[in-house]
Amino acid sequence: MRTPLEKNLRQRALEYLGKREYSYAELGQKLKTYADEGDDIPALLEDFKARGWLSDARFTEQIVHARQTKFGSAKIAHELREKGVADHLIADAIGQVKDNELNNATEIWRKKFKHGPKSREEWAKQARFLQSRGFGFDMIKKVLNAAEAEEND
Repeated sequence: MRTPLEKNLRQRALEYLGKREYSYAELGQKLKTYADEGDDIPALLEDFKARGWLSDARFTEQIVHARQTKFGSAKIAHELREKGVADHLIADAIGQVKDNELNNATEIWRKKFKHGPKSREEWAKQARFLQSRGFGFDMIKKVLNAAEAEEND
C-alpha cells in the first residue's frame, strides 16, 4: 500500500508528459520502474492515448523538429525505432526529413568545416563526420563535391 506522500502511476505519468512528449513504449518503460503488482500500465497508457495526452505521432513530430538540424535521416530513424515508434510513422517522418536533407547536411558541414577537403584524408575525415551524423553516402558525396566545386571556382 502506498503512503499518502508516494505518487501513484497516473500522477507520475502526467508529470513526465508535462515535461516533454513521450512515445507509448518509452513512457511504458519509465513507468515499469514504479509499478506495483496490481498496476495495469497498458490500460493507463491507452486511457492517456484516448484522451489525446499521449501520441506517438506528436512525439515523432517533436523529435524530427528537434533533430533534423543536427542529424540525418538514418540517425533520426534509428532513434525513433529505439523509442518504439511504429514503422509507418517513421517512414512519414523520414520523408519529411529527406525533403531538406541536402540543405541540413550542408549547414551541419559548414558549422564544422570552413572549407572543402583539399586531400583524400580530409575528404575521408569530413565524410566520416557526416556519416556519424546519420547522413547516407549519396548525401555525403553531394555535400563534399559541392564544397570542392566552390573551392575550385
